[in-house]
Amino acid sequence: MQRPSHLQGSNRTERSIEDAHGPLGVATSRVLDRVASSLGLLQEAAPEFVPANNVCNAGVLFLVPALLAQGLLKASSILSPLRKGYYGLMSILLVLAFMFLSRIKCPEQLKMCKVGELGKSIGLDRVPEVRCLREKIAQIVNQEKTEELSQGLLHEWMNQEADGTFFYIDGHVRVYHGSLANLPKRFVSREKLCLSGTTEFWVNNELGMPYMVVTGELNDKLKDIILNEVVPALLRETAGRVSQKQLDEDQDRARFVIVFDREAYDLGFFKQLWDSHRIAVLTYRKSVKDLWPSSEFSQVHTTVIGKSVVMDLCEKAWEHEKCSMREIRKISENGHQTSIISTMRQATSAFLAGKMFSRWSQENFFRYLVQDYDLDRMVQYGVEEVNPQAEVVNPSYRNLASRIKKKREKLARVKAKLFAKIEDNLVADIDSIKYELEQQSKLQDTIAEHERDIKQLCTELEQTPRRVKVKDMPPDCRYNKLKSESKLFMNALRMIAYRSECAVANALVPYYSRSEEEIRMLVKEIIRSDADLIPDFCDKTLTVRLHSLSTPRANNAAHELCNILNETETIFPGTDLRMVYETVQFHSTGNQEF
Repeated sequence: MQRPSHLQGSNRTERSIEDAHGPLGVATSRVLDRVASSLGLLQEAAPEFVPANNVCNAGVLFLVPALLAQGLLKASSILSPLRKGYYGLMSILLVLAFMFLSRIKCPEQLKMCKVGELGKSIGLDRVPEVRCLREKIAQIVNQEKTEELSQGLLHEWMNQEADGTFFYIDGHVRVYHGSLANLPKRFVSREKLCLSGTTEFWVNNELGMPYMVVTGELNDKLKDIILNEVVPALLRETAGRVSQKQLDEDQDRARFVIVFDREAYDLGFFKQLWDSHRIAVLTYRKSVKDLWPSSEFSQVHTTVIGKSVVMDLCEKAWEHEKCSMREIRKISENGHQTSIISTMRQATSAFLAGKMFSRWSQENFFRYLVQDYDLDRMVQYGVEEVNPQAEVVNPSYRNLASRIKKKREKLARVKAKLFAKIEDNLVADIDSIKYELEQQSKLQDTIAEHERDIKQLCTELEQTPRRVKVKDMPPDCRYNKLKSESKLFMNALRMIAYRSECAVANALVPYYSRSEEEIRMLVKEIIRSDADLIPDFCDKTLTVRLHSLSTPRANNAAHELCNILNETETIFPGTDLRMVYETVQFHSTGNQEF
């Protein structure tokens, strides 16, 4: 029986109930392709768009041009095709990217989503079921091409931002609460506690855009990560920006500048970077005790994270036996002085201060990814061996040192009680003096006992090596690490999705008032909005018609975004359809409806 013409192409009644919940599961309609894939006759299902109205969250398709520009095509070219099956590599990459942008933080949350609606956004009947998606992720991870993917994305992003000179480096601790892995403890600043976890070291630009991430195995120091992992990668990608001839002619010129906090503070390390690679550093100075006269500070204008600000600054040369530095101080209204040091010679103090305080863009980046992209989520269960030759602090040594510290704290408390008793006895009456002397004697015995214990523990501590190789640790407490390949792969997709979201937000800024406070919310609203999908196979176009947003000014900004996206002439991956973007209001009336 033929369906009425007014129902043709309707998303809600596009197929019969039997087809919508077909024999292969909810929202499975491409039965022949699914049967062929189950028999091993289909490499992967090609995207096939059908006319559909009111597709939930189809506004995420507005970010497809940005996703492709930020490296999703690069990922598909580096990774090998998946095993024969219904879902191919590009479909899985799109699903994962759309999940991040839609704030679907793990495959299990797909159970609460309309899988058929999400499937229409990638040109299929539905997105994969949880177990299937995890199997596909495992196939990608087992290729062990995450390092190659990270290098490819870094190269592409560095080419897009050829003028980048400042690189911001900081660590983020991913706390581990499980029992399978035995991880060393480290200080977590946001928790103000020492907890088991894994440290990820991120490299970003001044605006918080990520370039790369390095996962530490054990208690890796930021200084070692910079020297052994970050610097070689940045030198490779910036090789053509500053020639050796330019460095020889100008002895004050630096290749680039790395910015970090006090964790990597080491004057010898700063000198090594400059002497070996001509890399300048910019960081805070440690152990500042003197104060400069407030009359020496002058007001200057600078830029912090793209905003114009006014600061009171003062600069002096700081000579040290290891290296000579520039010291710049900012004084606040309450008189507090923040000291900044740098080995960069060709810049004004205002310029360097602005770059230093732009480091907060990286803190904002961490906070945003933790809240919106679930940065700390574990992707794959299981552990791996760490380098057996790596040296770590001996757990026995740390345990003894902790016991000595606690014993000394107890000893100090008992001594305080004894001194209080002695003072009280000076004014005590004759009837209570006997009792007070007995109490003093007990306290003296306790003090002697604590001192014997401390002496014994100190002897044991002297005989215990401070550091030990991992292979020499007892098997029951030997360190290992969580599987890292899957986490690095998902971090790469997070970076692509985050950079894409930022690119769309930046494109909307000129057309949206109060963009500084609300532009992110507008992008999220576009992603969550419904849209109509209208393929035209004659003209080879795929029209994405966005439904009305919450306010007229949001609709106006979305219309301007459509003009920008249409200029890209983006071809949807796996098809020959050029994506055309429009909004319902401007399509129906030719101008904005109020």
